[in-house]
Amino acid sequence: AVPVAWTPYFAVDDADVAVDRIRERTGTIAVGPVSFESGGRGALVADPDGAVFGIWEGDVAADWRVGKGPAPAWLELRTRNALDAAMFYGAVLEWATERPGCCEVSYEEDQVVLRQDGVPVARLNSGPVELASYSPHTRPRWHVHFRVPKLRPAIEAAVALGGRTVSDVVSNAEERWVTLRDPDGALFTLTTALVSDTD
Repeated sequence: AVPVAWTPYFAVDDADVAVDRIRERTGTIAVGPVSFESGGRGALVADPDGAVFGIWEGDVAADWRVGKGPAPAWLELRTRNALDAAMFYGAVLEWATERPGCCEVSYEEDQVVLRQDGVPVARLNSGPVELASYSPHTRPRWHVHFRVPKLRPAIEAAVALGGRTVSDVVSNAEERWVTLRDPDGALFTLTTALVSDTD
């Protein structure tokens, strides 16, 4: 009965401290922190508007990181108020601090942009959402964008494996992208650089 959705996990130095910060800022703790055999500790939580995310204390494999190698292109938070959300996540996850490896936060074109080493890794967007909705597609949520070399073959592969497109292909001066639903119903977006996508 639980709606299917992608759930991002954010690395933290101390899961207990992060959970305390979430509670202090009226977030919700669903599960954890829980210890795993790998040596890590994690928790499944939600921000004050109900967007679900995870926290992870412990080693982070290189292929987990956003913006490097085959990892997601970026994450997008669709929420009621991006500035309020940025204050919550900034306090909980220590964004825009002097901590090594920390992210830079800026406000650009009506969205909050999070960068690591100058590369955008997350965007927080304000917009109409249903705070009481049980659907992961209309309530505040994190949305994952995957980078692919070419859009058409990736769409064809997704559809052949049971997925389906839920939007038209959209483009700007730099990229083309399309939103799909996987066979279980979870939404995600495929994106590619306009200069490399010549189909």
